[in-house]
Amino acid sequence: MKVSVIVNQKNSIFDTEKSILQNINEMGIDIPTLCYHEDISTSGVCKVCSVEIVGRGLVTSCDNYPEDKMELFTHSNKVEEFRKDRIKDILKDHSNDCLTCEKAMGDCELQNISYEYGVENRGDGTREKKAIDNSSFAFVRDMNKCIGCQKCVKVCEEIQGIGVYCVKEDGTIGMTHETLAETNCIACGQCVKICPVGALHEKIDLKGLNYDLKNPEKHIIVQMAPAVKNTLGEEFGILPGTDVTKKMVAALKELGFDKVFSTDFGADVTIMEEGTEFLDRFTNGGVLPMFTSCCPGWVNYAEINHPEFLDNLSSCKSPQQIFGALSKSYYSKVSKVKPADIFSVSIMPCTAKKTEIRRDMLTDDDGNKDVDLVITTRELAKLFKMNKISLANYKKEEEFDKFLGEGTGAARIFATTGGVMEAALRTVSDVLGETTHSLEYKEVRGFEGIREASLTIAGKEVNVAVINGIKGATPFLESIKRGERKVDFIEVMACVGGCLNGGGAPAPDNLRVVAQRRAGLYNSDETSPLRKSHENIEVKKLYEEFLGKPGGHKSHHLLHTHYESRKK
Repeated sequence: MKVSVIVNQKNSIFDTEKSILQNINEMGIDIPTLCYHEDISTSGVCKVCSVEIVGRGLVTSCDNYPEDKMELFTHSNKVEEFRKDRIKDILKDHSNDCLTCEKAMGDCELQNISYEYGVENRGDGTREKKAIDNSSFAFVRDMNKCIGCQKCVKVCEEIQGIGVYCVKEDGTIGMTHETLAETNCIACGQCVKICPVGALHEKIDLKGLNYDLKNPEKHIIVQMAPAVKNTLGEEFGILPGTDVTKKMVAALKELGFDKVFSTDFGADVTIMEEGTEFLDRFTNGGVLPMFTSCCPGWVNYAEINHPEFLDNLSSCKSPQQIFGALSKSYYSKVSKVKPADIFSVSIMPCTAKKTEIRRDMLTDDDGNKDVDLVITTRELAKLFKMNKISLANYKKEEEFDKFLGEGTGAARIFATTGGVMEAALRTVSDVLGETTHSLEYKEVRGFEGIREASLTIAGKEVNVAVINGIKGATPFLESIKRGERKVDFIEVMACVGGCLNGGGAPAPDNLRVVAQRRAGLYNSDETSPLRKSHENIEVKKLYEEFLGKPGGHKSHHLLHTHYESRKK
């Protein structure tokens, strides 16, 4: 229903299905917030979004709705003074360590709003100092910086369905256990991305990397995930979905990386291995349904919550780890650099990737890790800024280094939910001799929580499913156990929208932004000269000269892994 509302003495039409804040935002008027996010329920606890309604006084705009003939002011003197007092109250108990906080450099929403309102951090030091939780391999929890906005609680419960955090009786934020490591946290990082301050942040090792890149005796190579290419630009004011690949490659070389490669190559190899594995299971009576295994958040979830399905997971390593394994074997052999002397870095949109590289089973026979260091998309932006590189004004462009740098459009769409399944189907259908289906499998595209499709491929019925967001995993798995679903191949992405919405992606963001990123991603696929993984020339060369055949003895030794129950 539409109603007439007077905003700052101007007539306007508001939608009563939307909050006052949402309506005001659509007018292009900026209202400050700290606890509000459009993808989760509102709490109204920070109150800095308050507006003045004539006849009612100050009300929070995020959880109040417009009425006909309502008159309001968004920035009256009364409103501005109230906001300033609220910011002062929040800062009174906040840590006074902005100079060393990981959220500095414009990423802290509290710092930004304090600057806007001219409020200095004058913490009185009476707040009890709390121990910092470093138990997670992925991120840090520092409750000395928490402002009680409840965003972490809501995103973990409402969006992810994990429920690690809780609101205690006194309004502070607690957890189900004493430390993150003791909880059922899957390290997806959605709480990290949504946190407006530095109470949650990914574990960062940029200082060490920045120092090592200036050391000519270090041989450092880097891979970048598909999602990074269509999202990093946002950190420099570039529109979501814009492809900044060539600029990024040039900037990484300028920083001092010896070789700049693409995880897309690893994704294409993943399809060769995973597709072969699925065909073997499907045609020879193997364990079905088979689940994809490239999302470490999903793997963590399965090991913690549903170990009974571990045999159903593809044994194939993720694209990151496949690339890492090949960098310490194939690349080492050709470049004549010893595996122990190669420092392999990956740039990921995912905090769970930081936990993945710590898995004991992801090392070679000599104990060398497949991947030595993971930095997120946000960390890469900080690394560029530390070195005075701004992609918005950057003119240089370069291609990936050859040998491990070529990727297809199929690999590129790994970054979005349904993309791994579609990439696999493009290759599986070719292997089976399918000629009638189009190149694009739009049946598995979309943002629905669960998508299912029954496809006829070369006369064979293949039932597939895509689980978009980990919240939908348990009910789906339980329905399989009850025999209610007949499905052969299942993709699971822990984050809604896939890697484009990963816990290490640019922030703040929302699902509208993720949709823009996805559009740019599909455009990159459509304009790619090669759109099927098995057409990748460098991948063909890899098998011809080094691995032999997909699923063969050498491939299985290097590119496959196993999983272990962690159910408490």
